[in-house]
Order: sequence, then structure tokens, then C-alpha cells
Amino acid sequence: MDEEAKTLTVGDRESGYLMEFREDGVFLTVYPNTTGENLFELSDLQQILTDYGVEDYNILEMAKTVRSAKGMPVRIASHFASSAGGGAEAEVDDPSQRKAGLIVDVSRDKMQASIRYDTTKGTVLPTKQEVLDALEAKGVTTGIDEKAIEEGIRSLNTFVAAQGHPPVHGENAHIERKYDLSIKGRPAVNEYNRVDYKNLNLFILVKKGDLIAERIPQTEGVEGINVYGNPVAAHNGRPIPMPKGKNVEVREENKLYALIDGQIDDQKSRINVNPHLLLHSGVGVGTGNIDFTGSVEIQGNVEQGFVVKATGDIQVKGLVSGNVTGRNVFVGGGISGLNAGRVVAEEDVHAAYVENATVEAGRDIQINDVVLHSTLKAGKRIYVEQNKGTIMGGNIAAGEEIRAKVFGNPAFVVTRLSVGINPSLQRKYQEACKQYKEDKHRLQQIDAMLNTLSKIDTSKLPPQRIEQINKLTYSRFPLAGRIQRTEKSIKQLEEELSKMKHGKIYISDRMYPGCRVSVNSILMNVQSEIQHSVLQVKEDHVEVGPF
Repeated sequence: MDEEAKTLTVGDRESGYLMEFREDGVFLTVYPNTTGENLFELSDLQQILTDYGVEDYNILEMAKTVRSAKGMPVRIASHFASSAGGGAEAEVDDPSQRKAGLIVDVSRDKMQASIRYDTTKGTVLPTKQEVLDALEAKGVTTGIDEKAIEEGIRSLNTFVAAQGHPPVHGENAHIERKYDLSIKGRPAVNEYNRVDYKNLNLFILVKKGDLIAERIPQTEGVEGINVYGNPVAAHNGRPIPMPKGKNVEVREENKLYALIDGQIDDQKSRINVNPHLLLHSGVGVGTGNIDFTGSVEIQGNVEQGFVVKATGDIQVKGLVSGNVTGRNVFVGGGISGLNAGRVVAEEDVHAAYVENATVEAGRDIQINDVVLHSTLKAGKRIYVEQNKGTIMGGNIAAGEEIRAKVFGNPAFVVTRLSVGINPSLQRKYQEACKQYKEDKHRLQQIDAMLNTLSKIDTSKLPPQRIEQINKLTYSRFPLAGRIQRTEKSIKQLEEELSKMKHGKIYISDRMYPGCRVSVNSILMNVQSEIQHSVLQVKEDHVEVGPF
């Protein structure tokens, strides 16, 4: 048998070491470590020597070899026993009758114990009890897999004989948001499954009292145990603070609610509800329509065909050609509607000029320059007194006053002016009267039908017919209640309309013929130029008085 056949080796370059058991001694080679990982411990090498019965070895030389890791073999013992466990076994002439060496390898994390065989000593497989004894001698007491051992002793392959229970680390706390930021900028899809590029979902909106986020608390870890029966600590999950920002409130310790209507402003560590929306550009194909709960500031234009709605004030620094609806609307540029634009405010509208557009305000409208061929309706006053201060063409109506420098033009363009009746109140009054008339007619029909049915023996009617009669009876009471509320509303509107008896039109420069004036429902067609005057009703006619 040559030298190579007589040499037993343990390890390889991948293991980081090579242990050679030669006839002239035990040699250790430690390879340079290029991975940065600690591939083995000195105690691992000592265990191998013990497994192979090497008791007399130079521990200092071995430690020096591990530190230097030169990749050169160094002799650390002059001889070794011929079998593991110390002491030589009786010499057997037939190697096939000798038992294979039994080696127990424990993983670095001590969570796994494997059995491997040294076939240089023999090829006879050990018994189950011999494997159990080897594990016990190694100190392995936990997670022993007897079924795996029974399978493992049927071949010379390495197998796992014991498996520890790794720790279960706790999960970190996290914030579960109740809104989806991924839809931002994604066009809405309508009921016909068509993409609406005017609604780009640029803003995540919430209502007061909405749950916007919830903290899922951290969990505790579960301790593990290694194959030696020793506990292995588990890490508990880390907590996380609530992302409480502006206009939100923490309730029930882990839930975040909106305190106001507004837009979600998610800054990861803080979640705010912002009632003010600032657009650095205009409103058009790049933004889509805007429907916001709060106030809106637009630094560009509102393009034709696009809509801006807000529950608060709206400020547009550029031009408005689309539709804008808010509490107060301030337009730094003009309102140029191209006969399609519309601006509606619950209170006031301020703009530089209006051309071919519709403007409605619950209170006042103030235009800084001119109003051309437009429809203006104000609950109280309309002011066009700065710069040119001209109202020309269109329909202008106000509840109390209309003030301008110039009305109409020398070409006698038709300009309709109405003052003394609040257009909004008038519209509400007309709608209420229409609703009252329809409901009253419906109630009369129901009463007539019920009166006829009262003369019939309902016990002879089929159940379906009786159910129809019951529904008809039940519908009468809410309808009668609505009629009473409408009557009350009509009376209130009539009282408010009756108070409007002092409508006036102030002409600081001139009013041209072609203007058709209505003051407190008294009509007057202007036939000649009027200068520096006030138009108001006196004794059932429109009087032209000094300004």
C-alpha cells in the first residue's frame, strides 16, 4: 500500500483546514481566509484529534498555525492511535470486518449534530445504540431524531442525527396605513372601464373622523434550545412611535384619526392632514380635475374643460378658462370662459376681468377692469369701478347694488342689468315652489287612492295588493312632512325677497343706450346717455338721480 493510501485526511480547502494523519505524524494545514468568515474554531480541531485518539499534540504549534494560516502543512503530533476513542483496537486482518469510525460534528450555531463515518478504519456500520452513545459522549441531548438515525445506519452517508429548536424572534412594530399611496397619479377608471385622464388621483383625501393609520404592536420572541440542551435567546420586536403629525389624533393607543377634512401628507415618520393644497403649476392635462376638501392655491391657469372644486377658498394666480367652485374665489388673472367657463363662490369672487364667462357669488363680485359679454349673478353687490370699470353686453344681476364706471358702449350693444332681487334666492324660491306643487299633487293622489281603498274589504284582497296599500300608506307621512317643510322654506324666502326693495345702480361715468335695466322688477330701457347718476325705484318707476 503506497503512502497516499495510508494517509487519512479530514477537512479541505473549503473548510479552511486540512488535517492529515500520516505514519510519521499528524500534520495541520490552515488555508488563508479570503471570505472574512470564521470558518472553524481551534476547539473544532481539538475535537477531531480527540475523535482520532490523538492525545499528545502540540497545542501551541497548532494555535500558531491557525493564526498564521500560511497554507503549509505543520506537524502538530508525532503519532496517533489507529482508531477513535483512544486505545488501539485488536488488529483484524480483514478490513471489511472492521467497524467504520464514528464522528459527531456539531454545527457552529450548535443547532445541528451530524454523524459521519471514517471508512479508513473499516466499513461495518454502527448500531443505533452506538450512535446514541456517541451523541451522549459528545454532550448532545436535545432534538435527537431516532428515525433519522435508523435511516442513517443503513449507509455510509453523512446524516443529521439531532436538530435543535431555533429561537423565534419577535416581529417589529409597524404602521398599517388605511389609504393607498400607489394610486396617486393613476387615472381613474369610469363605470365603462375607460380611463379618465382628467381625474388623475393626485391627492389622497380623507374626512374628519376617518381612521387613517393603525400601529401593529411588536411581538415578543420565543426562546430556542440547541442540541446541547442550552437555551438560545430570542430577540423581541422593536417598538415604533405613532406617526402623529398635524390635524390628526391618536385614539385607543394605536389608532390615528383625522381631525379635519383634508389631504393626506405622508412623510413616513409623520402623517399630516393638510387642509390647504398648493399647486405650483396650473390645472390641465398634467394634473387632471381637482376636488379638494380644504383651500386650494393654484399658481398657474385653470385650462378649459377642467374642473376645480374645493370646500374652502380657491386662489388662482393665472387665468381661468375652466370651471371653478369654492367658498371664495380669487383670480389674479382674468376669467376668460370662451362661453364655457364658470366660476361659482358661496361668498365672494374677485378677478381682474371677465370675458364670455359665467360668474356667480352668494355675496359680492368684484372685477378690477372690465366685464364683457358675460353673465354675473351676485347675492348682494357687483363692483366694476377700477381701471376701465366697464360692463358691456351680457346679463348682470345683483341683490342690492351694481357699481361701474361705464355701462354698455357707443355701439348700443345690449346690456341687461337687474338689481333688487337676489338671483340665488330667486332660484331657490322657484325650485321650492316647483317642488311644493309636485309634492302637493302627489299627496292628493295618494289621499284619493286611500279614500277609495277604505271602502273596500281588504281581507278579500291578495297579500301582494295589501302590501302595496301598506307601502302607499307609509309613503304619505314623509311626503306630508316634506310639504310642511317646503311651505316653511317658501315663506322664509318670500320674506327675504320682500326685503329687497332698495336696489340701486351706480353710474360713476356714463350708461349708453341699449342698456335694459330692471330695478326691483321695474323695467326701463335706456334711450339716451346717462351720466354720473344713481338708478333706483321711486313711486313705482325708475328714477335717475345724481351720483
